[in-house]
Amino acid sequence: MTGNLYRGQAGLPFSSTLRVYEPLEAFPEGQREAIRTAGARTASRAAVENAELLASLGRITRSGGDPFPTGRTDLVRVTSIPGVPPGRTPQPGTSDAGAAAGPGDAAEPGLGTGTGTGSGLGPDAGVDSGRDAGSGRVLLYCPSQLVLRAGLAANALMEGIHGPLAEMLIPEEQRDKHQERIDQVKARDGAIRVHTRASTWGIPFSWFSLFMEGDHKDVVESGGRILTVRVWAPITEAMERARYAVAHLALAAPDLDMLDDLAQLTEWLELFHVNSMVELDYGAVADKVYPDESPMDIRLGIECLAEGDMTGAAAAYRRLASRWIPIRQLARAS
Repeated sequence: MTGNLYRGQAGLPFSSTLRVYEPLEAFPEGQREAIRTAGARTASRAAVENAELLASLGRITRSGGDPFPTGRTDLVRVTSIPGVPPGRTPQPGTSDAGAAAGPGDAAEPGLGTGTGTGSGLGPDAGVDSGRDAGSGRVLLYCPSQLVLRAGLAANALMEGIHGPLAEMLIPEEQRDKHQERIDQVKARDGAIRVHTRASTWGIPFSWFSLFMEGDHKDVVESGGRILTVRVWAPITEAMERARYAVAHLALAAPDLDMLDDLAQLTEWLELFHVNSMVELDYGAVADKVYPDESPMDIRLGIECLAEGDMTGAAAAYRRLASRWIPIRQLARAS
């Protein structure tokens, strides 16, 4: 696979994602075999990204006018955390020997290298036991859940659009047909946690509050360009950081929109297994902003607000704005 599609995404909006990876036991027993099987087909992270993008382009160009995923297949991303001896629970920020091989990906064939150390999981790594047979690391899974996410995205789009324009964008017949698919997924799987949040034309500032400068990073490059940057944190640490930000913003800036975003983000993270990992995937926007100090600017801004230092808080916001407002303005560029 050359990776040209993955690298270029010509004409498409910059898209960034926030994902939660869970251990296999966190999923309902009836789903585990399907997740293991899908994870076993994952040859590389680049292959997953290419397959997802190709599938999305195929849906919008296929005949019949139905832009929604059918749910016949679902992609699953796989990563790992250092193995934990029986009877022990991973502590936030700690690992066993071999932790240098962190939760990212190894160099992606045909796509250059990642500067972070990675797991290098092969397609058959520990898929029967939820462990990487070679290293003993626990495997973590993030299903794409395209049927559910497409339905949520369509609902959000339709909230502000009505009449002929709405029918032109997504015909009602197709929306009703996709709702039937969603109902089938919910009937089959019961209560469902959506593992992925997506954002176009920039990363919400609230997401940066989950990460710190020292967290594990994978920088994936090819041909002198940064394809993406992925930042990782244990979910317990991410929730602790989010709660810290909520507590201080509630006192210092209760009217700030970011406070509501953080509260919703915290509630979302609380749905997942305690041994999960959180991944921020910059996507193609990384080539425009990396090296990126946004997590540090968010942390310093909140600390300044908590201490009543409005000058320091304003300086942190100016750094963020100078970095991200030009990216967001691209959404309106012709």
